[in-house]
Amino acid sequence: MSNGLNPTERRAAFTLASVYGLRMFGLFLIMPVLAIYGQHLEGFSPMWVGLAIGGYGLTQALLQIPAGMLSDKIGRKPVITVGLILFIFGSLVAAMAESIQMVTLGRALQGMGAVASAVLALASDLTREEQRPKVMAVIGSFIGLSFAVSLVAGPALADSMGLSGLFYLTAVLASAALLVVHGLVPNAVRQAPTGDVVAVPKRFIKMLKNGQLLRLDISIFALHFIMCALFVALPIVVVDSGLEATSHWMLYLPALLLSFVLMAPMIIYSVRKQDSRRPFLMAMLLLAGAMLIMAAAHHNLWILGAATLVFFTGFNYLEASLPTLISRLSPAGDKGSAMGVYSTSQFMGAFFGGSIGGGMYTIFGAEGVFLVCAGLTLLWFIPMLGLKNPKSVKSITMDAQIDNDAHAQALASQLLTLAGVAEVTLILDQQAAYLKVEPEFDIEQARQVLAG
Repeated sequence: MSNGLNPTERRAAFTLASVYGLRMFGLFLIMPVLAIYGQHLEGFSPMWVGLAIGGYGLTQALLQIPAGMLSDKIGRKPVITVGLILFIFGSLVAAMAESIQMVTLGRALQGMGAVASAVLALASDLTREEQRPKVMAVIGSFIGLSFAVSLVAGPALADSMGLSGLFYLTAVLASAALLVVHGLVPNAVRQAPTGDVVAVPKRFIKMLKNGQLLRLDISIFALHFIMCALFVALPIVVVDSGLEATSHWMLYLPALLLSFVLMAPMIIYSVRKQDSRRPFLMAMLLLAGAMLIMAAAHHNLWILGAATLVFFTGFNYLEASLPTLISRLSPAGDKGSAMGVYSTSQFMGAFFGGSIGGGMYTIFGAEGVFLVCAGLTLLWFIPMLGLKNPKSVKSITMDAQIDNDAHAQALASQLLTLAGVAEVTLILDQQAAYLKVEPEFDIEQARQVLAG
């Protein structure tokens, strides 16, 4: 078994990561600047700023799972193509908008281009099961990078291009992503089994009854709620504390870079001690502490900068660790469904965070937004005390020739006798075997059983 990506897998990883990253960069680019550079728009108010910031989340949440399922029927690339075209159209609507309401409509149209599940499914189609985690890691790193770069680039670009210019740039980037899809992304010759990459509706209830997965769904909802609510208030507070809008990158860039350094010990501890729980809880306390500091001293730029650094340290750790925990804790054969519920929770959090954050700012001001977000984090902390460390296993998906349910049961029993096999699920209609395996697992033995 090869330990590295082959040329097709490498090409798939970086081209699909660029497609995903360009789209997310466009969504995030507006976040740190809308509250300041959108003040010339008709109907401007903090409430509408929040709706515009989080508006993409509602349509994305509603369409994410259907888009993934549709890609199973008509193909990945057609769904990705339509999604990017909708994203381009939404960007143009927002770019030409003269009112904050039309900007919000444009953001909602951007969210309708819900291609994330189809992109991840195509990445799975193009990779071997043993190499799939590496490809997903590349895509995940591009998402994190797009968020970090957008926070720095947004204020700098808005000064020269204006708000409408940012939306036009977003449309151009999405057009470039469309060219990448049809010019550089390989064509799939097989389709990965559905349960591994695409949500299966009949198994949603099972996911919601899983206490550990439910904790992670709550976590991603709360994390993106807080992020979108925070950026309704934070840019305005930074201006009020004495830093011009054109110089906001001077706050965000050092905070982001230092946050990656500060979160490194948490990652090292988690890996060495096989303990995800303690660093996770520590990161949540960093979030709560940062927002309490912002509420108490938001007129002092230096203290505000320190609080922003603490916030990004906790946020970036949680954002990076949550997908890994979902993958490790999801039952064999249900990763697609688990990720579907998780992604829907994420985008719903963004929508409610933006919309409720705007309302809170209107009524209570920035201090109220920070205090409510800190209180939400402390409430979120309570159920997370029950989070368990996942076992040191990884997911493997294999093709299987299954004749009937009795045959599936017999194969499952044989697979469970192999060294390193912790969990087995065989799906007759997908002709697939899903395994959770420990380090001593030998994939060749499993292939012999399934071929036997």
